[in-house]
Amino acid sequence: MAAKEASTQAPYPQVVRGADLDRRAVLYARVSTHNGQDPEVQLRELREYCLRRGWGAVGEYVDIGISGAKERRPELDRLIADAHKRKFEVVVVWKFDRFARSVSHLLRALENFRALGIEFVSLSEQVDTSTPTGKMVFTVLGAVAELERSLIAERVRAGLRNARAKGKRLGRPTKHVDPTEIATLRARGLSWRAVGARLGVSPAKAYKASKRRLQNPTKTRPVSDSPKEASHGR
Repeated sequence: MAAKEASTQAPYPQVVRGADLDRRAVLYARVSTHNGQDPEVQLRELREYCLRRGWGAVGEYVDIGISGAKERRPELDRLIADAHKRKFEVVVVWKFDRFARSVSHLLRALENFRALGIEFVSLSEQVDTSTPTGKMVFTVLGAVAELERSLIAERVRAGLRNARAKGKRLGRPTKHVDPTEIATLRARGLSWRAVGARLGVSPAKAYKASKRRLQNPTKTRPVSDSPKEASHGR
């Protein structure tokens, strides 16, 4: 009898009674194709893990036939939306690459979850952001992402310095417009917005170019000297 009571009272001895059992967990799984890939393989392990932890699984989000490289995933987007609605406290995934498409994407998601008070668990990597080790992994990922951004920025700056040293002109090429053509279009009654659209420039640029035109002795419609009129497209 005593042995039977012991077995019913502690089916999962690793579960610690306390606030951890009050957490609501959701599961996320993804498979890239419909052929031969079954998300149930991932979900089965995720359910068993939540059971061992004593968490109530309140939802499952499954993307089927969607590549991890895609930025938009219907079920992942729904998970993020529900996270902002505080519908759960823990996100459990089978592996990092099932959830995020890159380290930077993973880091942004983890930062978002941390701000919302939501923990993140990845079974394969054995990462749990509610533990000191998980927090350390999160910090390391952040440092790696920051290093990657710094290296990219430095390569860009080095490329710009090299281009300047070779005498190359940086930025958008200057588009030249004919002041006489501007005057002709204005004489036809076109607004500054219409003139800019016709010439492929902004209304303000068309207005400035018209101020540099040579004086035309022929009688044309006078060009407005009002910058306000140019900015409003008239």
